[in-house]
Amino acid sequence: MQRVTAQSAAWLAAALLLGLLAERCRAEGGGPGLAERVIWAVNAGGEAHTDTHGIHFKKDPLEGKVGKASDYGVRLPILRSSPEDQILYQTERYNEDTFGYEVPIREEGDYILVMKYAEVYFAQSQQKVFDVRLNGHVVVKDLDIFERVGHSTAHDEIVSFSIRRGKLSVQGEVSTFNGKLTVEFVKGYYDNPKVCALYVMKGTLEDVPKLQPHPGLEKREEEEEEEEETEGGEDSGRKTASVAPKNRVQSGPRTPNPYAADNSSLMFPILVAFGVFIPTLFCLCRL
Repeated sequence: MQRVTAQSAAWLAAALLLGLLAERCRAEGGGPGLAERVIWAVNAGGEAHTDTHGIHFKKDPLEGKVGKASDYGVRLPILRSSPEDQILYQTERYNEDTFGYEVPIREEGDYILVMKYAEVYFAQSQQKVFDVRLNGHVVVKDLDIFERVGHSTAHDEIVSFSIRRGKLSVQGEVSTFNGKLTVEFVKGYYDNPKVCALYVMKGTLEDVPKLQPHPGLEKREEEEEEEEETEGGEDSGRKTASVAPKNRVQSGPRTPNPYAADNSSLMFPILVAFGVFIPTLFCLCRL
């Protein structure tokens, strides 16, 4: 009997220890993983794919319904993306008019929309430019993928939003939320809108996986920052130069303009002389 009691106590102690370890692991891990927080994901224009983070992208539900699917990019390596996930940037869906996806969301909270892009066709900027709307709110304005990152290079557009008490809040704007998130790619003046892949997850901006670094992009960003600093310095110099003359102390009183003097006092004697001369001349002529 004692042996059974001791064995039960040992099993109970082991179970408690395992429970404590599990709680500690959950606390250190910060709750559910990335893949578990993704509520919706689609590989636009392509087949189903599970990426290196465990996110399962479904086959494009718009296939055969809206727009056109393209795999033109499969012949190109995509910079900033791992080899396993390049397929997410190599396929795309585009349309000659505005199109989009509907994402059902049933729970309140903070969410992130991640849209994946790569320019695999055009080789210069101002060739494909479009907006992105979220339930009518413009969240990305004049997106020019080539201008952002260049050719065949991965680029993610990340938009945070929240849903509380039947309201959608995004980028300082609020609207009524009816349980569906509508992501629209808006037709612009330059070519057709498109998207390569997109997903919605619960969380914050810090939870989104970052793309691989791109030395060329980092160098360009550093150069742009240096140019902004230089321009700021020049502007401040111009401001100082423009302000200095106003505050400059004059060396003495201003010299009066000799051509601005009043000559009315000199004209009076001349008028008097004419007044006397004309009557005198008239009298002499009568004599």
